[in-house]
Amino acid sequence: MKTLIKIKPKDYKVGDIVKVDFMAMHPMESGMRKDKDTGQIVPAHYINEVNFLFNDKMLTKMITWESLSVNPVLTISLKVSGAGTLKVLAKDNKGDNVESSVAITPKG
Repeated sequence: MKTLIKIKPKDYKVGDIVKVDFMAMHPMESGMRKDKDTGQIVPAHYINEVNFLFNDKMLTKMITWESLSVNPVLTISLKVSGAGTLKVLAKDNKGDNVESSVAITPKG
């Protein structure tokens, strides 16, 4: 699973609220779709948990399910309290895990 974390705006200072987008390249199969060629049900394969941490302190935990779109984008708002590391941990129903992080570096 490939991931990307984007912070908007790019320039921010301590006390600002920024938008954090977490994007995951994932098929997000519901287990209800049939393969066009074989007619077989495509097995469920979806992200079921996403955790956002700042300096290893839990900010929020999202429990998700198969109704999310392919390649989902999950967004949170973050009040910048200082410099640190924002980490996002995601796992899917097949046991695949991914960890992504980005430095939070306020200006001024």
